[in-house]
Amino acid sequence: MRALRITLILVVILGGLFVAADRIAVYIAESKAADKIKSSQGLATTPNVSIKGFPFLTQVAAKELDEVDVGVDGLTTDTVDGRSVRVTELDAKLHNVRISGSFSSASADHATGSAHISYADLSQAAGPGVTVGYDSSGTNKVKITGSLLGLSLTAHSQVSIVNGDTIRLHADSVPGGSIPQWEDKVREKADMERKIDGLPTGMRLEKVVATKDGIDVSVTGNNVQLTG
Repeated sequence: MRALRITLILVVILGGLFVAADRIAVYIAESKAADKIKSSQGLATTPNVSIKGFPFLTQVAAKELDEVDVGVDGLTTDTVDGRSVRVTELDAKLHNVRISGSFSSASADHATGSAHISYADLSQAAGPGVTVGYDSSGTNKVKITGSLLGLSLTAHSQVSIVNGDTIRLHADSVPGGSIPQWEDKVREKADMERKIDGLPTGMRLEKVVATKDGIDVSVTGNNVQLTG
């Protein structure tokens, strides 16, 4: 009985040491992966990386992780007229992530996620005196309000995705006016296309929805290259 008791105690101690070692290894790997993703994708901030599944060390031995969650707050779109759009709350779930032994490269079989763009950030990108807000008149529309040549204008713009990496706002129609080239001038204020920079290779924008708080974007991808 004493020998059995000693054996059980040793098993518990060794099990506890294994769990502790496993969790320490996860923490180190998450930190290393976050730094690598930041540098390889040219991000302004370090992403949050969470490696799921237990035990971690057996996944490393197999060089494949079941799931890795990545959160990025600091993506931006390309810059037009000196203004870009900030993309917040990009959260991605990466499945079947293949890694090198040193974490120098990683790719995921499949990825899904979401991102958010606020109306305040869209308004800032539209330029001085222009406000972008929720439009309840139709699906996936935003309302553009502002002034042009001393005249107040309101346009209703459809929100869509172009080429899997670009958010487009395009006015359904242009408020009336008899000024020459009026429509072009209004569209300079109301229409917008912004390509999102920093998306990992293999990941694309899938769906966009205009909500009361801003624009929600769904992202997806196959064979997504995170590093290397």
